[in-house]
Amino acid sequence: MKALILALTAMIVGIATLLFISFVLSWPVMILWNECLMPAVEGIKEIGWIQAWGISTLCGILFKTTITQK
Repeated sequence: MKALILALTAMIVGIATLLFISFVLSWPVMILWNECLMPAVEGIKEIGWIQAWGISTLCGILFKTTITQK
């Protein structure tokens, strides 16, 4: 029973860490969008942190790099 609780705790901590890192990495996307792109392009609005996280996730899915070694 202790091993199961320890494994579940490790999984929860791992998932929380990955989510935290993904949100921290989405912060530059939000800053670049709001500070650089918005003044340059008419008609677009500011984005929030969750929207920047979604853009980062979408770009990660669409532009995934694959490296094959021989």
